[in-house]
Amino acid sequence: MNVIDRIKNLFKRGGYALTEGTLKTINDHPKINIDPNELARIERNFAEYKGEYPKVEYLNSMGELRERDYMYLNMMKLSSELLSGLVFNEQCEIVVSDADDDKEQNTFKNADDFIQHVFEHNDFKKNLMRYLDPMFAIGGIAVRPYVDQATGEIEFSWALANAFFPLRSNSNGITEGVIKSVTTKMEQKKTIYYTLLEFHEWVNDLYVITNELYKTDNKGEIGKRVPLNELYEDLQEKTEIAGLTRPNFNYLKPAGFNNIHPHSPLGLGITDNCKPTLKQINDTYDQFNWELRMGQRTVFISDQMLKVRPDEHGEPPRPVFDPDVNVFKLAKMEFDQEFVKDVTNDIRTEQYVSAINHHLKTLEMDLQLSVGTFSFDGKSMKTATEVVSENSLTYRTRNNHVNEVEKFIKGLVVSVLELAKAYKLFSGEIPTFEHIGVDFDDGVFQDRSALLQFYGQAKTYGFIPSVEAIQRLFEVPKETAEQWLKDMQAEQLANDPMEREYQSQKDTYGEEE
Repeated sequence: MNVIDRIKNLFKRGGYALTEGTLKTINDHPKINIDPNELARIERNFAEYKGEYPKVEYLNSMGELRERDYMYLNMMKLSSELLSGLVFNEQCEIVVSDADDDKEQNTFKNADDFIQHVFEHNDFKKNLMRYLDPMFAIGGIAVRPYVDQATGEIEFSWALANAFFPLRSNSNGITEGVIKSVTTKMEQKKTIYYTLLEFHEWVNDLYVITNELYKTDNKGEIGKRVPLNELYEDLQEKTEIAGLTRPNFNYLKPAGFNNIHPHSPLGLGITDNCKPTLKQINDTYDQFNWELRMGQRTVFISDQMLKVRPDEHGEPPRPVFDPDVNVFKLAKMEFDQEFVKDVTNDIRTEQYVSAINHHLKTLEMDLQLSVGTFSFDGKSMKTATEVVSENSLTYRTRNNHVNEVEKFIKGLVVSVLELAKAYKLFSGEIPTFEHIGVDFDDGVFQDRSALLQFYGQAKTYGFIPSVEAIQRLFEVPKETAEQWLKDMQAEQLANDPMEREYQSQKDTYGEEE
């Protein structure tokens, strides 16, 4: 180890960044050391997720180099959107409880009420649905609860994969990290970029949050450190929180191992292992669109038919073509031949559609989705009932991701309650993961007819009460189920012949004395 490395390590152990120079990248900070290939991978994923592709270069009929837009199918976005919709929806129920049939009081009722308020205040379910989309595409998201001193409410701050950087991790997850947020400001008609780096670290049993602000006029760099009050008036440089048992932030990544960088705690996007397939799909689609636009028409024209003109530099005259057309080709033809000959072939629609569908099948295999999930020829996809009845690969893949999301939600619940208790906003007991229930509402995957038959048989053999069967089948509260059962029993009595005869005699002769 040389002298420079030793000095760097001293500053890293000391926990303070050198601020004399300008940070070009996040890795220039002495506390942060992330594989540059991981950072590059995340940025490439973001570019593809947004549909940022370079233009296609081609030679026109005059041999000039031209450019055109690249046409693509954003399968990264479509795949991520598909999985996010399957994994989570707003019907999901999150409950903190230890109550059962033998207990009249729930020890964690106050915790449940508090969590319901915080999640409702932050519109958590809706936001999680939105952020799961880029999480699957890029490889991760982080959320951090914090206390708004002005309102006394707990707010959520979300960070995408390119704004969260791990500092320390173990087999249970990331224990220390950095969250980056960028703010722009106009100064003298010039855009200034402020980057806030929020360090979350453990110092013995204390949880320490340190804020550093950097300023630059170059969008591609972090900048030079400046005082926090230049942008944030009330933000403290350091905050210490006691009583926490887990990091204040919670990091979620797709299920599966990071085989590209095995030692990285960061997650992979669901399409990171199928980039060649995505390229084949996009290239085929781009060629198909270009063939439709140009008709791939090729016309040979005799040099005797074209007008010529000298160029602006006095060079020999050249034939004049439309500069954006690659249809016409100059050919030497004899007088007894056709001066214009169309050699155009038919557009190969069926071949292109077949090729794209073939690549989509490969993508389904890469993503571990059922056959028929994607289709380019307009054929209908499998229904949710078929997904379950076939024990489909999509359903099993979905369940793997559900497990990760469930752990993420439970960790966030504990983090919120611990933070609230540290700031004296909550005084109850902190639940463990076993006391937190997350019901993902799998109704979209369940065949109601099959459920009716299942619960009907269970009720017939006395395995489940009628009220409970109604609750589970129709997803109604217990009080509603009880009322429905009473109404059903009343209707059955009304339709009983003996009951109708008794009621008729009662109406005629009155009550028996």
